[in-house]
Amino acid sequence: MRFVSLIAAAALLPAAAPDFALAQPAPPAAPDVIGSAQGDVSVTIYQNGQALVQDVRQLDLAGGRTRQEFPDVSAQIRAETVSLAGPGIGIVEQNFDYDLLSPDKLMEKAVGSVVTIVRTNPATGAETREQAKVLAANGGIVLQIGNRIEVLRDDGLPVRVVFDKVPENLRARPTLSVTLQVERAGRVPASLSYLTPGLGWTSDYVMLFDEAKSAIDMQGWVTLTNNTGTSYRNADVLLIAANPGATGRGGSPFSRFGGVGDTTIEQAGTETGTRERLGDYYLYPLSERTTIANAQQKQVSFLDVKGAPARKAYEWNNMWLGTDSDFRSASTVLKFSTSKQGGLGDQLPSGTIRVYMRDVRGDPQFIGESRVDAAPMGSRMSIRTGDAFDVKGTSTVVKRERINNRRWRTEMRYDFSNARPEAVTVDVGQDGLWGDVRIVSATLEGERVSADRMEWKVPVAANGKASFSVVFDTRY
Repeated sequence: MRFVSLIAAAALLPAAAPDFALAQPAPPAAPDVIGSAQGDVSVTIYQNGQALVQDVRQLDLAGGRTRQEFPDVSAQIRAETVSLAGPGIGIVEQNFDYDLLSPDKLMEKAVGSVVTIVRTNPATGAETREQAKVLAANGGIVLQIGNRIEVLRDDGLPVRVVFDKVPENLRARPTLSVTLQVERAGRVPASLSYLTPGLGWTSDYVMLFDEAKSAIDMQGWVTLTNNTGTSYRNADVLLIAANPGATGRGGSPFSRFGGVGDTTIEQAGTETGTRERLGDYYLYPLSERTTIANAQQKQVSFLDVKGAPARKAYEWNNMWLGTDSDFRSASTVLKFSTSKQGGLGDQLPSGTIRVYMRDVRGDPQFIGESRVDAAPMGSRMSIRTGDAFDVKGTSTVVKRERINNRRWRTEMRYDFSNARPEAVTVDVGQDGLWGDVRIVSATLEGERVSADRMEWKVPVAANGKASFSVVFDTRY
């Protein structure tokens, strides 16, 4: 059955389904129903979707043991993390009421109780009222009216259900109820703090690359997301670039145009940033207080750099003994630095960089996006934006033979083509070179960059081709 919103009993609004209402006289609304019962709110948000909420409220308390309610807390509050501090008060017991007032919940809580059914004759407008006992509210409303059993149907006739009161354990807003032991009566500032999921932030970057000037403009945005069921009004917000308690890494991204590609920190930075730190975490406080409404995304700028040096490169990687039947594209890569001198001058929280270039008309066009891990200041960055249309390569195992019981000799050839009107350099990487690997001969000098990888810089002329060969001596 479909239920319509809760309305006052005096409002005679026809509806296509039963309406639920409270009987007259309605209790006076609490002063905080329209506004918020929150006090001075501070919110610390982590990147793992968890937040610390600290709410200082002014309480008028009676002495001795008393019960105090805290509405407008998170609907996802972790009750075991609640802390309440104030002069002369101590917590005896606490309860979190998370059953929120709704037509369905109101009917569920009314099972076994008596309600009033108000029916309106659509022809005459005359009302009839009957007392009914709610027998069931699972999948439909079953009523006992006098000696008959009736199912409240959604049949298009105007019907309202009137309740005498709201059940005590049903709340209009998420509410924390606390039993306190108070030393003396009076007005007391109390600091309520708790952890809650559902409130997180991510960082996103917009990069405009100027190939002619070999420069980038970078804009960094923080996106706040609130799914806690509660709004935080005029809050002092602090963002922490960290995932407390998290271990490991997420899934492996892949390099494809239009998808989230791979980002490499070619060299981790060693420069100390100017931002505030908490242990090993960087802090990003918002400059002004802000309201984070429930079910809302809010974006705030935290980085704005113009004209930082950057260059475009092409990368082509091959696994050990990899052979291509067809030419495959090199990856288009943008290289830049987060260094204070000649770079962005800041550390980068993990996020997604979306890259744009201007076309011949001067309009920025999207060319790809890539994931960036948290990068210290001074890092050398290499982000892959997609596959190059005009720069392609292939690898071939020309010859492979066993030279003794423990060694193999393998000749590899790498061929590249360039359909662009200018010369390019392709950074070629050969992976899988574990253990004792020797280079017997090579037509192009390369560099061993890690335990299992060698790289070559291959110049390819405009509208031209280039090749080089390497003979490896390996144990496999």
